[in-house]
Amino acid sequence: MTDNNQNPRVHSGSIKERNEWVEWEEQCRRQLRRPFEARLKAVWPRQRKPIPVRDDVSYRSFETMEEYRAWCENNLPEYLGYGRRAV
Repeated sequence: MTDNNQNPRVHSGSIKERNEWVEWEEQCRRQLRRPFEARLKAVWPRQRKPIPVRDDVSYRSFETMEEYRAWCENNLPEYLGYGRRAV
């Protein structure tokens, strides 16, 4: 049996590790008490526009898929995932 004051998942390790775990769990509980809308707003980074590109044209058209892919690689941030995958 474990002591009621000690989290059963943290039964080994240093006191510092246990304290960090308890602090992390308390932070999670505090965040879960916040309204859903507030938590959702905190998750997404704010950007001026949905897809951050260098210009503000309302649409784009390309003659070929190759042109489109080249434009994506040269103009969109890598984290958006529009780059080519290595095969």
